[in-house]
Amino acid sequence: MAVYDQLFAAYGPRHWWPADTPFEVCVGAILTQNTNWGNVEKAIVRLKAAGLLSPEGLRDVAVAELAETIRPAGYYNVKSVRLKDFVGFLFGRFGGSLERMFAEEWRDLRRELLGVRGIGRETADSILLYAGGKPSFVVDAYTKRLFSALGLVAPTTDYETVRALFMDNLPEDTTLFNEYHALIVEHCKRHCTTRPRCGGCGLHLLCRA
Repeated sequence: MAVYDQLFAAYGPRHWWPADTPFEVCVGAILTQNTNWGNVEKAIVRLKAAGLLSPEGLRDVAVAELAETIRPAGYYNVKSVRLKDFVGFLFGRFGGSLERMFAEEWRDLRRELLGVRGIGRETADSILLYAGGKPSFVVDAYTKRLFSALGLVAPTTDYETVRALFMDNLPEDTTLFNEYHALIVEHCKRHCTTRPRCGGCGLHLLCRA
């Protein structure tokens, strides 16, 4: 919490995830794999313009047309299939309803999401936290980089172990988890880069890098 408090004091609320609907969050979580958010935004704008940003829209569109629409997100052929697989899961298991999906016990739902081709741990936790409002902490490369610099994990620590550090030592609070992850991303973009820019970093007294 001391790290969180310093990050929040430095950057304030981040208002993440930027989306109009929970379904848009789910789509963005899949599209953001291996690319930057600016490219995802371009792809989402194209999906909206084509009238495809809905479970029914993605279910019914041809995979080749979907791939072309999301081209700005990169790896568009792979990601079009991943979107189709997620929507297939949504319809096959929950009749196409996100409300029904998120009504499931979230730990069970996490296991089910991880069984969908193309949905890994970070994507599943992003869907749960930012689309579903469930207290499942999201870990990414920035999280590992910052907290290994702070000496709390090793750079090679696996995803679930890093996630457990947060899940076991923070209140089970969706708002806190939401803000914390977004603050980590903001801080690492400014300071904890691959070549650290330590000037002005409020965490310098804790850092072991």
